[in-house]
Amino acid sequence: MKIAFLTLGCKLNYAETSTYERGFLQAGWEVVPWNRPDADVYLVNTCSVTHTADAKCRNIIRKCHRTAPGAAIVVTGCYAELKRDEVAAIEGVRLVFGAKEKSRVVVDTLSLVRGDQVHTDDSYKSRSLAEEYRDISSATLPAYSTGERTRSFLKVQDGCNNFCAYCTVPFARGESRNIPICEIVKQARSIAAEGVREIVLTGVNTGDFGRTTGESFLDLLKALNEVEGIERYRISSIEPNLITDPVIDWIASGTKFLPHFHIPLQVGNDELLKKVGRRYDTALFASRIDTIRTRMERPGGPEVFFGIDVIVGLPGETEEKFMDTYRFLAERIRPAFIHIFPYSKRPGTRAASMPDQVPEPVKTERVARLEALCKELHDSFVARHKGKREQVLWESDRKDGKMAGYTGNYIRVERPFDPARVNTLEDIIL
Repeated sequence: MKIAFLTLGCKLNYAETSTYERGFLQAGWEVVPWNRPDADVYLVNTCSVTHTADAKCRNIIRKCHRTAPGAAIVVTGCYAELKRDEVAAIEGVRLVFGAKEKSRVVVDTLSLVRGDQVHTDDSYKSRSLAEEYRDISSATLPAYSTGERTRSFLKVQDGCNNFCAYCTVPFARGESRNIPICEIVKQARSIAAEGVREIVLTGVNTGDFGRTTGESFLDLLKALNEVEGIERYRISSIEPNLITDPVIDWIASGTKFLPHFHIPLQVGNDELLKKVGRRYDTALFASRIDTIRTRMERPGGPEVFFGIDVIVGLPGETEEKFMDTYRFLAERIRPAFIHIFPYSKRPGTRAASMPDQVPEPVKTERVARLEALCKELHDSFVARHKGKREQVLWESDRKDGKMAGYTGNYIRVERPFDPARVNTLEDIIL
């Protein structure tokens, strides 16, 4: 049997798709590219962060059906959880798995192909969003990505308790919960055994680790730091109010954790932060950035790479409030990169019914201004490292006769392709 995978959305989805893939490989299936017409099953792991993401998921599912009309299409992920009936109605879709059913994806798909009767759970139809949220929160699928020789995404946490006004993630993924440290370390050792040198810790909010086991995020970092074979770690998606001084001090003391942080700001105006339910203000955000830089940066050494999430066009975002965000990024924070998202109305969220919705053309124009600022900031960050000695982990992809790699603080560099250098760490002068 042949199966093709297609993943949309976040790093968590990529980790979960790889976990499904390992299950099918263990069952003796062959994995083929998703655009090939000879797959027996197409598994689509979906995203629902915006209405554009929903539309993209629908188009991809329909394209799979056009590619192989006789194949079974299996759909999971956030779009499948939030719009299950809509997904199930698309031609070619045979199974739909919501968030609490992820552990059944492989076994139920195998049963479907064998011709066994598969009973899908439609009890969600009689439950409210709040009841479904509680039900989702009882299940957590451990996951990590494979397939790339140099880097793996390791899921350590899932779900969210914040219920920010614009966000459907709590409804799609349930409440904040974590995998026990002992299980995560076991998975990290499995990743190391495959020859992978770098792990990216992933979660909806990695810093909220410990909700379900009583363990701490710092305990997790210390345990992972001892895993032999893993040379580098990166931390993804950590809220600013959860980056504690002990965590910063420990990372800065000389560990495998790199000077690279992915932190959501969303908006640089305190009134809007409070309005949408964020749990910090711009003063706290700036103080966390300052603390990390003070503790981790040394004269002549690498600067910390900050990737900052920003949402453009939240309800009530006037030009003045947008410029607060722009100036906060351009003058106060000066990150290495800005991940920019235009606000998208999501059904069932508080922000969807708020007054003063920002017109789409205004959002588009503001996104363009932030994209230009991002390029300026990133170019400046890279230029400041010219002539510095950095360590690069070379990757296996070959394009136009070249290979690429990343420094510890996530500067991308290229060199002529050399298979002997794949998955090796090399000191270079930038």
